[in-house]
Amino acid sequence: MTQSFSRRQLLARLAAFGLAVPAASALIAACGGSEATPTPTTATGGQTPAAGATVTQPPAELSGTIAIDGSSTVFPISEAVAEEFQKRYRNVKVTVGISGTGGGFKKFCNKETDISDASRPIKDTELQACEQNGREFIELPVAFDGLAVVVNPQNDWVDYLTVEELNLIWKPESQGVITRWNQVRSNWPDAPLNLYGPGTDSGTFDYFTEAINGKSGASRGDYTASEDDNVLVQGVAGDKYALGYFGLAYAEENAGRVKVVPIVNPKTGQPVEPTPETVKTGQYQPLSRPLFIYVAADQADRPEVQAFVEFYLENAGTLAEEVGYIPLPDEAYQLALERFRARKTGSVFHGVEVGVAIEDVLKREE
Repeated sequence: MTQSFSRRQLLARLAAFGLAVPAASALIAACGGSEATPTPTTATGGQTPAAGATVTQPPAELSGTIAIDGSSTVFPISEAVAEEFQKRYRNVKVTVGISGTGGGFKKFCNKETDISDASRPIKDTELQACEQNGREFIELPVAFDGLAVVVNPQNDWVDYLTVEELNLIWKPESQGVITRWNQVRSNWPDAPLNLYGPGTDSGTFDYFTEAINGKSGASRGDYTASEDDNVLVQGVAGDKYALGYFGLAYAEENAGRVKVVPIVNPKTGQPVEPTPETVKTGQYQPLSRPLFIYVAADQADRPEVQAFVEFYLENAGTLAEEVGYIPLPDEAYQLALERFRARKTGSVFHGVEVGVAIEDVLKREE
């Protein structure tokens, strides 16, 4: 029996075999698949919305272009939402690009995009850039992700890691000093400690360094860095003495190629393996994080933008789960929707918040 898949499903399946999004898109195009475009991608309409998708009902004659850019982590969610939205509104074109969280904010604050995908809250320097250009924004969390610490499947000595051990491994002062496994725990092998992680433009890098080293951007630099998670997976998968970190969704897609390490919860003292359930319930700390979209306030009243953002918040839970991420609690989506409809601007996620319930943050007064 012939089985058909959407472009989104094909991308997810190809990614599981280590093929990056642009390469996967090209392969789909070569095979005659629909909607294969290079990054930035455009999901086009003309199809029936997926079963279970909630559809808002603004005017059917909506048209226009919505430009989104930013985090590679948030990209699969925004692309999925764009794809479903355009099945309903054929005359609206939504482009979704990948420049990294920092690169996305640069474009957003320069008024080059309407919505910015972010795997961390906006930084003070980015706030200032937006203020200088007169760009106000509405900050909306859309899903959870956990950061996974991973080792090679042949690694049989690491059973868990503590925050203190991760700090010892990754703090700036460890560069060129902590280079062997037995320097982390004396009963571990006297073997090289080969590190892999995201580059400095990544929101994942910012969040990890804040949570583990106490300051965003504070990290040793003598490791294999890449903005492409495929490179990190391949590095860890091919090196018995490797240790790396990246998003949980990507680690789950590559189960068998890398091994996820439980992290000791600082409050309970118990090792916790990252799973959708432990991330959602807050047990996996301090490496659980919210993911965001930032909507330009000066574009929010455009009918197509308003319809898209409301559609996003109404369907993010279902679509985030479909592409491997963890939905927020229902109350959080409702609060985010109310925040958007009230056009509440500014950030309530001051810096990188670790271990705080999304609902509690959204209820804050600025």
